[in-house]
Parts: sequence; structure tokens; C-alpha cells
Amino acid sequence: MNSPEDTPPQAPLDTLPAASQRAPEMEAIPNEYDSAAPVTGKIRLEAAWGSTEGDEDLSAANVAPPKSDGQIFKHQYKQWNGVLNPRWMRNWAILRHHLLGVFKKGHRPWGMPIRLYLLVVFIASLSDVGMTLLSGLIGDSGLHSIWGVNRDNLYGHVLGFFPRNMLYYPVVAALLVGGVISEDRQHGTSALYFSRPITRFDYVGMKFLSVAVIQGLIILVTLALYYFAEIATMGRGWAWIIDTFPMFLATVISALLLIFTYTSIGLALSSVSKGKFFPGIALLSIVLGTKVLAFIVSNLFDREILYLLSPYDCLAHVGQAIIGTQPTYDQYSWTWSLASVVAMNAIALYVLSTRVSSMEVTRE
Repeated sequence: MNSPEDTPPQAPLDTLPAASQRAPEMEAIPNEYDSAAPVTGKIRLEAAWGSTEGDEDLSAANVAPPKSDGQIFKHQYKQWNGVLNPRWMRNWAILRHHLLGVFKKGHRPWGMPIRLYLLVVFIASLSDVGMTLLSGLIGDSGLHSIWGVNRDNLYGHVLGFFPRNMLYYPVVAALLVGGVISEDRQHGTSALYFSRPITRFDYVGMKFLSVAVIQGLIILVTLALYYFAEIATMGRGWAWIIDTFPMFLATVISALLLIFTYTSIGLALSSVSKGKFFPGIALLSIVLGTKVLAFIVSNLFDREILYLLSPYDCLAHVGQAIIGTQPTYDQYSWTWSLASVVAMNAIALYVLSTRVSSMEVTRE
């Protein structure tokens, strides 16, 4: 154990060097939360529910540049110098799109109820043909006098009110024109038509012809079968054909007038609508509603003037004059009915052309 004598004497503080007199100081540690001190740490802010795992190096040198959400392209029209198909081929593409859709897939999607109704109407329109064949097979002259070819039966085959112009032909026209043009306005299909070298006249013409041809397959084909069934069953010669063929041609003209009128009115209604329900109901209301109203007024007040507002009655009156059968309208001439039919078609075609000319190449 050391004695106090062995402990070396300590020098007084005033005799020590100046560097040794200062107490040892701690090295200053910069505070990262002090605004006056230099920032040497790292601060990371992450969003809750972020897509990162939280272990990435987010220093300023390694931060990737933000990705853009999209890219703006420069739209510049370049003229196509290829060879266009001829005009008739472009029109045929529109026509077959509507016609072949009735018979097979890959074209306009006509609904199955519409196809079934067209088939039922076609078969029902052959009732005169069936009765003519039956009368020829059994050799019944009384049955043939009722169903055989004559002026009244030819008129009734096309312009008879019940059931043809009440249940058959107006309903067929209403089903066909329902969405022919209105769906193009609703879904913007007009952009597919008018972005190609197709004029609006060709567009309307092919739509009109498509609806008219489908009606013609029902009305005119059954009419021709009815006429030729008489020739085949009864063994008619050239003398009978020469006598009755003018009546047959007159009936064909009346049928064409009926098809044209129903189609023009129906397409005009389809062009002012964006759905296929309104055009069909409106066409039935015009054809059947005006007929019933004129019939009621005629029975109550003995006035037939309202028949001039009915498409069916005007067509029936004109058809009676063309075919030469007994007229049922006595208070006015058939020329007034013809003028009314012309006025109806003119108004319908004007509305149709005006509406189609306003169609753009974008969805409305």
C-alpha cells in the first residue's frame, strides 16, 4: 500500500499549460431536427396503403422519375391512295347486310320473333294458293268460284283489310322499320357508313330498298304464286292468260304502291327516333288508327272526308280504280286519294331526307 509520501506531488493548476487547463469538451453532434444544423439524416414519408414495400432506397440520387399516365399523339390525316370498290359494290354491302340477316347469321341481327312472324305471315299469305290447289284437285267449281283468280280476289290478296292489312302487312312493316335508321343514330353506326365513300342518298336508298324487298318477298311472291297456281291447277291456256294478265299487272302496281307508302312512312318515323319501339308503334297507329277513326266518323256522320287522312283507305281507293273492281268510296273521286297518297309520301320522304342529312359521323 502506497504511503502519502510515495504519491507524486501534483502541480498547481496555474502552472499547467493552457490546453491542459480546459476541461475536455464533447464533440458536437449535429441534430437533424435543428434547422441551423446541416441535414445528414434521411427522412422518408410513405403513404398509407402505398404500393411499395418500405425497404427501398429513396435518396434523391436513386429516386426514379415519375411515370406519365398517358401520351399525346399527333393526329395527322394521310390520304389513302388505294383503289376503291365501285359504287354498286358498296351499296350491295349495305343491302345484303339487311337482307341476308333474315336468313342467316353474320349480317344484321334480326331477332328470332321477327323471323318467326315473317315466316308465319308468308305461309298465311299462301292461303289463296292452297285453296286454289284444293279446288283444282277435287274439281269443285263452287269452291273455285270463291277462291279462284278474279278481280275481287286479286284486290283482296293485297289490299284486303282483314286479315292482310290489319294483321299482316302493317305489322311486318312496323317490325322491319323499327331499328333500321334509329339504331344507327343511337349506337353511332352512322360513323361506319359515312367514314367510307358512301353518300347519304345511297345510305337512304339501300335502307329503303332493304325494307321494301323484304315486304315484296311476302306480298309479291305470294301474289305471283297465287296467279301461277291457277294456271297450273286449272290448265289455263293463252287466251285466259291474255285476259287476266292485265289484272295481275294492275295488282302488282297496287302492291308496289302499298309497299312504297308503308316503307316511306316507317323510315321517316325511324329517322326521328333513337329506339326501335316508337317507329313500329307509330306506324301501326297511323295505318290502323286513322282507318278506325275514319270508319267511326263515316258511320256516325255519313262523312268520308277523313278517309283522305288514312293511308290504308287512300291506297284501297286507288287500288280499286287501278284493278277495276267495285269501289267502296262514293263521296269523292279516287284522284283525291291518289293526291293524298302522293302528299303522304312526299312529307315522309322530306322528313327522312332532312333527318339523314343531319346525321354526323359521331355518336349522337
